[in-house]
Order: sequence, then structure tokens, then C-alpha cells
Amino acid sequence: MADQAPPPFEPVVEDWHTALAVVAHPDDMEYGAAAAVARWTSQGKRVVYAMATSGEAGIDSMDPETCRGVREAEQIASAKLVGVEVVDFLGHPDGVVEYGLPLRRDIARAVRRHRPEIVITTNFRETYGGTWPNQADHIAVGRATLDAVRDAGNRWVFRELVDEGLEPWNGVRQLWAAASPDARHAVDTTDFFEAGVASLKAHRAYLEGLGGDMADARGTLETFGAMAGERLGTRYASPFEVIPLG
Repeated sequence: MADQAPPPFEPVVEDWHTALAVVAHPDDMEYGAAAAVARWTSQGKRVVYAMATSGEAGIDSMDPETCRGVREAEQIASAKLVGVEVVDFLGHPDGVVEYGLPLRRDIARAVRRHRPEIVITTNFRETYGGTWPNQADHIAVGRATLDAVRDAGNRWVFRELVDEGLEPWNGVRQLWAAASPDARHAVDTTDFFEAGVASLKAHRAYLEGLGGDMADARGTLETFGAMAGERLGTRYASPFEVIPLG
């Protein structure tokens, strides 16, 4: 018996004004979600990026302290290409991010500071579907983001944040995990595909160090974007697992 085709994607809601994207590394948003960000900023929405690390362990031929500055600069330039003006770097160590209270606190701080209605992260499931395993930092940061969104709304969790002048924020309606194997929603990125490609290409040093198929920005985004687009009924799309938060 032939495998059944996956069900069609539903469109994500777009009746919001501010989103915060919390991911592990520079380049994580660019592998598929940056085109969606370009769509949203073109609508007048505000999107802020927060990077748990600076990606300093991401280029084998470059010392981490040198790499840190290069990758931060590339991420800032990349973000601007899709209309994102604020990029925060939380300073956790690349490659060995630990799920725990320090990470949750830093993300909760960002949520309270920026007060988003939507929080975006990347896939935090064990795999990308099938046998393709996820990376440890992605899992730790995604799971911490889910918990930190709830922490941000509780006055009695991380009480020091109130002392910093950051009042609780309960306004997050949904968490969206990009590229999740459990995605059931997507956004049409057809008109913003080129902006997404440019945003990934801005990570020039990283892509040069990466090599292989994933360094082909256009080819990679075309493949994944078309797969999601087929399920949404568009040429290109970005898929998301949508987790309601009240």
C-alpha cells in the first residue's frame, strides 16, 4: 500500500504586530524562515531576533573569538535584509548550550523586554523527520524558549527581572517552531523568496566554511520551500509547528 500524502498545511495567523524569534545560532532563521520574516516586516510588523549563541564554534578554520565577531556582523547584516533592525546576542556558548535556568532567564528577559504576541524558534524535536537527527543546541534553545515564554508571564519566577524594571508579559499567543516535523501550518513566502536567499547568502564566511549541499543557499531554500509550498498550495512556503499558549 502506497504511503498517504501528508495533509495540506493551514495558513498561520497574521493578525499580530510584534514577534520575537529566539534561535540557537546565526543562520538558523535564514534556513527557511527569513523569507517569512520579510513578508511580515513588509506588512508593517515588528520582528526582533535573539541569538542564544554567536555561532563562534561554527567555522572550523576560524578561532572562536575571531569567529564570534564575524558571525555577529553577518547576522546583523542578514537580518536587515528582511527588515529586522534589532538582533540580541545572549552569550551562551556555541555547541554546548545547556537547557536550564540561566538560558530560560535570558529568554524570559527578552520576552518581557520586547513584549511579543508571537514567539518563533526552530525545530526542537529529536529529528527533522525520519532518521535525520536534530542538533543539540536547537533542541535546548527551543525547549527553553517554550518554557521561558511561560516564565515571562509569572511575576514570581525570575523575580530579579522585575527589579530590572521588566514587568511580566502574558501577551504571547502562540509559539511557532520553524522546520518542525510536526508542522501543520505554513506561510506563503513566494513573493519574498529572493529576500530569503539574500539573507542566507549574507552569512558568507559561514557558508564558505560549511561547504557541501547546505552551503548552496538558493538550492537549499528552493528544495525546502517548494516542499512546503506544495502542501500550502503555493510555489514556496515556510512551515511551522504552532503551539497555542492561551
